[in-house]
Amino acid sequence: MKISYSWLKQFIQTDKTPQELSLILTDIGLEVESLEKVQAVAGGLEGLVIGYVTDCVQHPNADRLRVTKVDVGGTELLQIVCGAPNVATGQKVVVATVGTIVYPVEGEPFKINKSKIRGEVSEGMICAEDEIGLGVSHAGIMVLPEDVEIGLLAKKYFNLEDDYMFEIGLTPNRADAASHLGVARDIAAYLRAGYQMPDVSAFKTENENLTIDVAVEDQEACPRYSSVTISGVTVKPSPDWLKNKLAVIGIRPINNIVDVTNYVLHELGQPLHAFDADQIAGKKVLVKKYPENTPFVTLDEVERKLGSEDLMIADAEKPLCIAGVFGGKQSGVSESTINIFLESAYFNAVSVRKTSKRHALKTDASFRFERGTDPDMTVLALKRAALLIKEVAGGQISSQVSDIYPVKVMPFHVEVTYANIIKLIGQDIPKEEIRSIIKALGIEVAQESVEGLSLQVPPYKVDVTRECDITEEVLRIYGYNNIHIPTKVNASLAYTQKPNKENLQNLVADMLTANNYIEIWCNSLTKLAYSKNPDEAVQILNPLSSDLNAMRQSLLQPALESVAYNQNRKNADIKFYEFGKTYHLIDGEYVERPRLLLINSGAQQAEQWNQSAKPTNFYHIKAAVDAILSRLGIANFQFEEIANQDFTYGLKYFRGEKVLVTFGSATKNDRKQAGVDKEVFYADFDWALLIDTVRKNKIVNKEVPKFPAVRRDLSLLVDQNITFDQLKGIALKAEKKLVKAVQIFDVYQGDKLPEGKKSYALNFTLQDEEQTLTDKQIDAIMQKIITNLAQAVQAEIR
Repeated sequence: MKISYSWLKQFIQTDKTPQELSLILTDIGLEVESLEKVQAVAGGLEGLVIGYVTDCVQHPNADRLRVTKVDVGGTELLQIVCGAPNVATGQKVVVATVGTIVYPVEGEPFKINKSKIRGEVSEGMICAEDEIGLGVSHAGIMVLPEDVEIGLLAKKYFNLEDDYMFEIGLTPNRADAASHLGVARDIAAYLRAGYQMPDVSAFKTENENLTIDVAVEDQEACPRYSSVTISGVTVKPSPDWLKNKLAVIGIRPINNIVDVTNYVLHELGQPLHAFDADQIAGKKVLVKKYPENTPFVTLDEVERKLGSEDLMIADAEKPLCIAGVFGGKQSGVSESTINIFLESAYFNAVSVRKTSKRHALKTDASFRFERGTDPDMTVLALKRAALLIKEVAGGQISSQVSDIYPVKVMPFHVEVTYANIIKLIGQDIPKEEIRSIIKALGIEVAQESVEGLSLQVPPYKVDVTRECDITEEVLRIYGYNNIHIPTKVNASLAYTQKPNKENLQNLVADMLTANNYIEIWCNSLTKLAYSKNPDEAVQILNPLSSDLNAMRQSLLQPALESVAYNQNRKNADIKFYEFGKTYHLIDGEYVERPRLLLINSGAQQAEQWNQSAKPTNFYHIKAAVDAILSRLGIANFQFEEIANQDFTYGLKYFRGEKVLVTFGSATKNDRKQAGVDKEVFYADFDWALLIDTVRKNKIVNKEVPKFPAVRRDLSLLVDQNITFDQLKGIALKAEKKLVKAVQIFDVYQGDKLPEGKKSYALNFTLQDEEQTLTDKQIDAIMQKIITNLAQAVQAEIR
């Protein structure tokens, strides 16, 4: 939100500099993100003065040029060559003197130098309005009134003053500060000073020649509707002062009527809308809702289909405006408008928010309405705008103010105690200070006791409805920086349930990071199109967009979008991990499931001078999965090959019916949806199940064995369908106590073996923790293993 320093000073008289106010605003909760010096006109008309043309003759060497003598208030006249067709003796003009930098409406700025033009000296430039940024006309030079003082700075003549613009990061709870008035109120509270409201005492009805009846059919969506008519206006460009005010805060001037409504919006925080009264059929305005899919063309010339819950401003025949959001094409103010119907209303915030989201329309008006405006401001803003319109566009106020307000919005009643305020703040603040701040904020003290206060909070403070909200208001004005940091810190021993979830997550995250994995955080909102089980999808009622209309059912799709983003930027070697949740609607209940995702793509090892790049494969993701389970002390699980809608091929590790992890190659369809063209391997852990499994683990401490381990190798010929895991299981069952490990170090398949066969080379680690194994014992164990392998899978020793 942009706020003008000079505009603020219309509300509150202060000698604080913009820099000082910037610090104050940040301290009281209106964070100033930037402070810029701005000029309504580029260059601020520096170096331009008012001159008087004393002489004007034909240029001796050019038919279209004139040689003039110009008095700019100096000791000598300036000779200036001018090509404007309307330059003449006796004119008051704007002169750019030598050394001035001129900022035209179009093109780059340029410096005025003393020069010769077709043989004649020229000591400046007589300016047209587009040459100095004051307009777009280039028909000729600007000719000023005769009574203008010679030598007067153009900056002063055009009332241009340097201003400062505060860029405030307005938080959603501060709807009361979404205007210059709102910001001024906070500054006044901080300084314990008063502020001045705009004077509307001059408002009066001049005739009743243009009365338009108003009826509000939905008083819940529109609790208050105020209006007035103005006849005989002239729609034209706004005067400079109004243009300049809007330009400082980045608002593009349109015409004098629309500019006034924008001015009052940013001044008082009350959105207004001006209708062409002659376009209102039946001289009647209705605030109502239309049937679903009713077509309506808005100001941007887009036909939109109305929802049945969209509140509309209509006449006797047709809709005119989407209430609080956007106007209609047919009823808007144009150059031919003569009579105006001016609206100032208080709309239900939820109604406006839903309509704004439905039509993807974000305007200055909807921004304020959907956060909550001041119901007591409608008539004041209406009168303020009507007086300004009369000032800049002429006309007469041609009706009484219509104010439909059947049920008054009452202040919020809040009870507070000094003890609770001090407890929540954490510092003893004098009661007098608390009362002073509350009153300075415009909150009325209805009753007072020794223990606390009974308060009436004005409706414009839409987020101040509880005792803790009052405490926050007191604290931000008192100053967060004034709260002392305690010199003593108290701590107590706390019992944490084992295992500690945070420590366990950090343990795995540290291990993955040490192995070159990068942690990512993806948005929990994603596309409903990603859902493989739409019946379980948790959909968003008012989505920000079609790409964010459902909660994710899997961590994979958002992560694949991250893969695509990186691969499109030549970062194709991916190793990501994410701890997150998935969301499901099961039997009418919302279910959140903690998950851990690993994802690999591209090269596992980058190309170097002495080695080529090695692409990642299934076994790399399997190694990472096994490492995590090993680090968590999880063993004794079954596995099974899978190929389904989630994996082209892969494995799942499970215990009974509980699946610990599934991992493998992502399907082509999943990759295509996210725009990934390279193979991707991923693992999806049930993190809640892993934590529960770790909780049941028993930790046993053992001494380091005193006696040496022995290794023996076997080369086995087996059927192709036999897996290493089967062989390992048979070997461990053969001698549970002494066989400590079984590893595979070679696999061979080729034409030198019988058809349907393959060769495994295994090593066995044997160890007795109580004595050194003898050759006789070792041979007996190995013979038993060989016999069991032969019986179970018909393994042959090579």
